[in-house]
Amino acid sequence: MNTGTELWLFTVSVAAGALGGMLGMASGIFIVPILTLWGHVDIRSAIGASIVSVIACSCSSAAPFLKGRLTNVRLAILLETATTAGALSGVLLVGTIPVSYLFFIFGVILLISAQQMLAKRRDPALAPILSLTGRSTTWRLDSTYPDRTLGRDIAYRVQRLPIGMVLMYVAGLISALLGIGSGVLKVPAMDTALRLPIKVSSATSNFMISVTAAASAGAYFVRGDIVAPVAGPVALGSVVGAILGARLLMSISNERVRLLFVVVLVALAAQMLVAAFGKDWFRGIA
Repeated sequence: MNTGTELWLFTVSVAAGALGGMLGMASGIFIVPILTLWGHVDIRSAIGASIVSVIACSCSSAAPFLKGRLTNVRLAILLETATTAGALSGVLLVGTIPVSYLFFIFGVILLISAQQMLAKRRDPALAPILSLTGRSTTWRLDSTYPDRTLGRDIAYRVQRLPIGMVLMYVAGLISALLGIGSGVLKVPAMDTALRLPIKVSSATSNFMISVTAAASAGAYFVRGDIVAPVAGPVALGSVVGAILGARLLMSISNERVRLLFVVVLVALAAQMLVAAFGKDWFRGIA
């Protein structure tokens, strides 16, 4: 592999890592199509590189998010139990449902999520204080985060936790069935069901991603699907991109983050619907 190719891999990984890190999504959902469609990289090598990039992206942006008090660690650990259970269920169901049906269902879910996120919601900073009762208080899930655009800390409350747990289970299930990262579903679920600020949703989802990716990285490594000349530049670029994405997330407003996420959801929904009708581009995306 020549220097020009490695530089191209690094550059596209910086962009994918920045977008993935800022939105709390697995960067592999961007990297795999880019590597396979434009880089002409073998799909298995692209998937292996994407898994490495996901781990690198999550770990490198975790520190800035934690330092910036955006990540809700308690909530992340609780939600990850539901996501893992869903992923295990999905593994058992792999092969029982036609992939084209799954892509179609997933595309529709993404469109619905985009519509709900786009719907105008009250700014959490202006919402009235709710009575602090229920599971979120019992498990100390409520917290605050600093909003640089407002110049003060914003308190938020985790709402409708049972619904959120169900949605996390579904996210893990679909993730395992389609072989894609569940971050694209986790963030809308936390934003619309749990009523978290979009920045907290993105940071918390990013914290959770590496757990799932690390679990599958060993299997890909044993099979020889992680090719160092491809995975190396991709991982390095993802680290740089994730750090940039973390800084961008902390400096821009909630509504701009939400709008960007909606744009990405619509684009991915369109690609999934295309895949449902014969273009299986996204199978195995981490």
